Amino acid sequence: MSRKEDNEEKKSPHRTELYTSIPRTCLPIVYHPDYNITFMGLEKLHPFDAGKWGKVIHFLKEEEFITEGNLVEAREATEEDLLVVHTKGYLNRLKWSLVVATITEIPPLMLLPNFLVQRRVLRPLRTQTGGTIMAGKLAMDKGWAINVGGGFHHCSGDKGGGFCAYADITLAIKFLFERVEGVSKATIIDLDAHQGNGHERDFLEDKRVFIMDMYNRYIYPGDTFAKRAIKRKVELDWGTEDSEYLQKVELHSEGALNEVRPDIIVYNAGTDILDGDPLGGLSISPQGIVKRDEIVFRAARRRGIPILMVTSGGYQKKTARIIADSILNLHQQGLIGAEALEAEGSSSLVTSMMCSSGSVGSRFTAV
Repeated sequence: MSRKEDNEEKKSPHRTELYTSIPRTCLPIVYHPDYNITFMGLEKLHPFDAGKWGKVIHFLKEEEFITEGNLVEAREATEEDLLVVHTKGYLNRLKWSLVVATITEIPPLMLLPNFLVQRRVLRPLRTQTGGTIMAGKLAMDKGWAINVGGGFHHCSGDKGGGFCAYADITLAIKFLFERVEGVSKATIIDLDAHQGNGHERDFLEDKRVFIMDMYNRYIYPGDTFAKRAIKRKVELDWGTEDSEYLQKVELHSEGALNEVRPDIIVYNAGTDILDGDPLGGLSISPQGIVKRDEIVFRAARRRGIPILMVTSGGYQKKTARIIADSILNLHQQGLIGAEALEAEGSSSLVTSMMCSSGSVGSRFTAV
C-alpha cells in the first residue's frame, strides 16, 4: 500500500460506535454474553466449545478478578464496520446458509433459514469481532487489553473458513491505522496451533504489518500462498512438548520485537496447542500455555508496547479454565491489572458512565 493510498484511507473513516469512552474503573477486558453460540445443539457438531467464552468469565468472577461492573461490554460490528476490510460480495455470500455451514463446518446449518443462522451463529461472531476492534483501542489507551473471544485468523477480506467468518484481527489493525494517531506499525504474534492464513492474505503486501506465526506444519490450512506474508515463520512437528515450545516462543517473540518495534502487538493466543486437542496435534501442558502467555506479555510490557490478546482456537472443554488461569497469572505477575488503570495518563478517554454499553446513562464517543 502506498503512502498516498494510506492517507486517503485516513481522510474519512465512517462513524462507528466501537471506539467507546470507558471510565478508569473498567478493566480493558471485553466480553458479551452474546459471544456464546447455542442453537438446538447444532453447535455440538463442531469440536469447538461454542460456550467457552462465558465459562472463562465465570471462572474469572469466581476468583474475584472481575465483576459485572468492571468488564467492558462488547458491541456487535455493523456492516459498515465490517466493510473496512470485507468485500460487499463476501458479506452478501454470508446471507446463504450453505456458505455459513461450509465456513463453520456445521453441515446442518445449510438446511436452516438464513435469518436464524444470522441471529444464532453470525451475530455472536460479529459481536466477538466488534469486541476485538474495541480491544484494539483499549490496548492503545491502557497499555493492554484482552478480548475473551475473537482470533478468527483463517478469515480474510473475501473468504472465510475454519469456523472464522469475520477477519477480526485485520479489522482491529485497520481501524487503528485509520483512527488512532501514531499507530503506523503493527506486529501479529500468532501462537494458535494453526497457520493464520486469513490475516496473512490480508496483509501480504502491507509493509506496516510484521507477522510472526508459529504452528503445526502438518495441519490445516497449509496455505502456501499466505505463508509469503510471514516475516518470522516457526513450523512445529507433531507432538511438540513444553520445553522445546517455550524456548521457541521466547526466542522468536523477542526476536520479532527486536527486529521491528511496532506501535501495537496483536497476540493470537489459541489454546489448541494443548496436549490432546483433536485438531492441534501438539502436546503442550496447561502450565505451558500459561507460561507462553506470560512470555509474550512480558516481552511487550518490558518494551512499553501496547498488546491486544484474543483467545482464538481451543477445542477441549478444559481450555476455558486454562484461559482463565492464564489471565489470573498475568495479573499475579503484575503484567495486567487494575493498578495499570490508575497510572497517570493511562487513558485519554474517561467518562462517568458504567462499563456496560447497555447501562443507563452510558455514552459513546463514536468516530
